[in-house]
Amino acid sequence: MRPHPLALPGTALCRLALLALLTALSPAYADDAVQEAVEARLRPIAMSTITTLCGLAPLVLIPGAGTELYRGVGVIVMFGILGAAIVTLTLLPALTVFVLQWQQYRLARRRDTAI
Repeated sequence: MRPHPLALPGTALCRLALLALLTALSPAYADDAVQEAVEARLRPIAMSTITTLCGLAPLVLIPGAGTELYRGVGVIVMFGILGAAIVTLTLLPALTVFVLQWQQYRLARRRDTAI
C-alpha cells in the first residue's frame, strides 16, 4: 500500500486556508487578525500534529519485523507533518502580515497620488 501523494500538501493547505480565511475577515487590522487566527488554530494544529507523531513514532523508532519496508515512508510523513505545522504557525502568519501591510501601503500611496 502506497501513501497518498497529496496527504502532506493537503494537510498544510487546509491549515493555511483556515488561517487565511480568519485573517481575511478583518484586513485593516492585519497584526491583530493574524494573531487571533494563530491563537484560534494553535490547539487544533498542535493536537493533530502530536497525535500523528505519536502514531508514527513506533513505526519509525522501534525496530522489528516488517518495519524496514515502511520506516522510510514513516520518517517522511513524520517530518513532513512536523515541518508543515512549524511553517503554518511561524512563517505563513509572518508572510501574511507582510503582504497585508504592503497592500495597505500601496492602497494608501495610490490614494495620495490620486488626490
